Amino acid sequence: MRALIHHAFGDPSSELHIETVPDPVPGPGQVLIRMSASPIHNHDLLTVAGDYGFKPELPAASGTEATGVVEALGEGVSHLAIGQRVTGGSFGAWAEKYVANAAGLVPVPDSLDDGTAAQLISMPASALALLNTLKASQGDWIAQNAAGGAVGRLVAQFARSRDVNVLGLVRRSAGVEELAEAGIQNIVATDADGWRERVTEITDGAAIIAGVDSVGGTATGDMLSLVTDGGRLVLFGGMASWRMEAAIADVIFRGVTIEGFWGAKVMPALAPEARSALIGEVIQRAVAGDITLPVEEVFPSNGLPTPSPPTTAPGVPAKCSCAPDPLLAGRTRTAPDPEVKSPDQGLLHSRG
Repeated sequence: MRALIHHAFGDPSSELHIETVPDPVPGPGQVLIRMSASPIHNHDLLTVAGDYGFKPELPAASGTEATGVVEALGEGVSHLAIGQRVTGGSFGAWAEKYVANAAGLVPVPDSLDDGTAAQLISMPASALALLNTLKASQGDWIAQNAAGGAVGRLVAQFARSRDVNVLGLVRRSAGVEELAEAGIQNIVATDADGWRERVTEITDGAAIIAGVDSVGGTATGDMLSLVTDGGRLVLFGGMASWRMEAAIADVIFRGVTIEGFWGAKVMPALAPEARSALIGEVIQRAVAGDITLPVEEVFPSNGLPTPSPPTTAPGVPAKCSCAPDPLLAGRTRTAPDPEVKSPDQGLLHSRG
């Protein structure tokens, strides 16, 4: 089979190559899946670059989430069936076939297309787990920056179903209108004069019990300053910088606590029943249309995007681009077989 492999850490657009590798064989408790679609997450690109919390041994496979069809069952797997559509996380998903732990897979309802199903776990589950971590009650106010990103939009959509108020910060004034068109309100652009006064106007001076920072740099300090005394600031990402600039006085004298959130640690730590309930809510909201995971355009099959736009540029929409025949694109170390076609496979560029 063919898979996207990198032999060095660096720019994914130059380091990822298509290689012919042996078909994987599912072990006990595992499933072999033929990939139908897979999202390109920021963390996938950062992993290839060598800048993420997980650093695989080289040469390394790539991709961490996909949807596909079960082709073979490992020993002891009885709750899934050959031919069944499933979705879930598994390192090495950017391949024609991949192996995943059966316990971590979720059956895909017929009402969800591959584009939605491929994105169903990583970002939505992280967004919902993040919201749960904030422990906001009905009527409470929370705040987040990067409100136009995939996780930002999902947090706002999940919070709306729970009657939790969300104040969203964006770095461009144009982002306010863009999110309003998507049905997301209470957005403030930090490039506008008087943006703090606008925050007070929207919240009517209510306490913001928790904030989420996904940007880093000076944005961390901005978010910290909005959180009420005794509140919490959760660090989710570093779209602009992996360093934060914030006032120590806010922590010492106002008692605001700062903590980190990484889905790769939070999700495995959940009790099985809690994880099942979380995934169940994600699927329920997706089927009902309460959360949206759109595919914006067809991504050309002549290469993968570089990390720069999705990780640093303000205003990049939380949309995806579908790449047909991604494993037949131009980066191959072995001679491509012109007779081999994979029209139903694709990578989804998740830009949140």
